[in-house]
Amino acid sequence: MSKLGFPVFDADNHLYETIDAFTRYLPDEHKGLIKYVEVNGRTKIAVDNLISDYIPNPTFDVVARPGAFAEYFSGNNPEGKSLREIAGKPMRATEAFRSAGPRLELLDSLGLDAALMFPTLASLLEVRLTSDPHLTCTVIHAFNEWLLDEWTFDYKQRIFATPVVNPSVPERGVAELDWLLSKGAKVVLLRPAPVAGHRGTRSPFLAEFDPFWARVAESGLVVALHASDSGYQRYVNDWEGTRGEALVFKPSPFYDAVTPGRAISDTITSAICHGMLSRFPTIKLASVENGGNWAIPCMKALERTHKKMPKEFSEHPREVFLRNVWINPFWEDSIEDLIAMMSPEHILFGSDYPHPEGMAEPLQWAADMSDLFPQSDVEKMMGANLYSLLGVTPISST
Repeated sequence: MSKLGFPVFDADNHLYETIDAFTRYLPDEHKGLIKYVEVNGRTKIAVDNLISDYIPNPTFDVVARPGAFAEYFSGNNPEGKSLREIAGKPMRATEAFRSAGPRLELLDSLGLDAALMFPTLASLLEVRLTSDPHLTCTVIHAFNEWLLDEWTFDYKQRIFATPVVNPSVPERGVAELDWLLSKGAKVVLLRPAPVAGHRGTRSPFLAEFDPFWARVAESGLVVALHASDSGYQRYVNDWEGTRGEALVFKPSPFYDAVTPGRAISDTITSAICHGMLSRFPTIKLASVENGGNWAIPCMKALERTHKKMPKEFSEHPREVFLRNVWINPFWEDSIEDLIAMMSPEHILFGSDYPHPEGMAEPLQWAADMSDLFPQSDVEKMMGANLYSLLGVTPISST
C-alpha cells in the first residue's frame, strides 16, 4: 500500500461538501438559514440571508486542480499573477472528493495509508453565527450528522473525518462530544478562534468551558485546530476602512502580510495563558494547515510574559507548549528551526490535498525531509506521530 516502505498518515486531506451538507439535518424551524442562491448567473451560499463570497464556487462542481497554487505559495510569482490566473484550467470534482469509498482508492494511488479528512466549506459557518451560541451548536450538529452519513468518522481505519465541535454552550458541547464518541470519532475539529456568545465572543479556554475540556481529556480525542475563517478579517477592515469578509481567492497585500499565523498563535496563547492546558495536561492539540512560522515567535512571547509575571502561570509556558501541541507545517515552510524547538515527535505531515494551495504529490515532502533529517525522524513526521496520537494501528502492519 505505502510507496515509501513505512506507513504514511496525512494530517490534512479535504472533502468537498454536497449542497445539502448543512441542511439535510437542520431542524425545520431553521429552514432557510443556509441556502444557495443565484447571483448574476452564479451559485452562492447565503448564511442568515447574507451572501458569502468566501469560497467563490460553493457547489464545488468545478474546482482548481490539486497543487495549482504551488508556485504562488512558494513565493515564485514574479509576474504578479492573480490566483485565478495561476490556477489555470479547472477540473470537475470527482467522486473521490465527495465520498469515502472512492477516496480510499485515491489514497492508494497517492501512496497514503491514512488521512484526516477535513471539511472545506464548513469553515465559513461559525464566524457568521457568532452572536448566537445555541444556533451555532444546532448548525454544527446538523453538519456532523451529514458527515457521518457520507464519510463516517472512521472509514476502514484509514480515513478519519473530523466532525466539528464548539463549546460555546458547554453542556451542548459535552453532549456533542458524547454523540461523536458513540459514533466512533477519534479526532474533532475546533475552529482556532473565540466562540460565540450573546454578549460577544470569548476564548473557549476560559474556566467556564472546563466541563467540555474535561470530557475531551477523559475521551482521549485529538483536537485539530485547523485553519478556518477565524474572523480576523475584522482587523483588516479596521485598517482599510472596509466591512467585507475574508476572500480565499482574492487576498490583499495587507491581509497576506498581517494575518498568517495570527489566529493559531492567539489560540495556543489563550490555551496556555488561560490555563486550560495546565488544568487538563493530557489534552492533545494539533495545529493543522496553519503552517509553522508562527510557533517560534509565539513561544518567545510566552517566555517573555512568564519572565514578567511567573506567578500567573502554574507551569512554565514552554513546557506546556512542547507537551500539548503538535504542528503540521506548510510544505513550503523552512522548518529546521521549528523542528529543533518542537522535536520531530511533535511534527505532523499534511498535504492539504486536493486543495490548490496543497501538494499535488504528497509524498514529495518525505523526499524533501530526507535531505534534512534522519530516516527515523522522517518516518515519525510522515505518519508514526499521528498514528500514536489517535491510538490507531497502521492497517498495512496488521
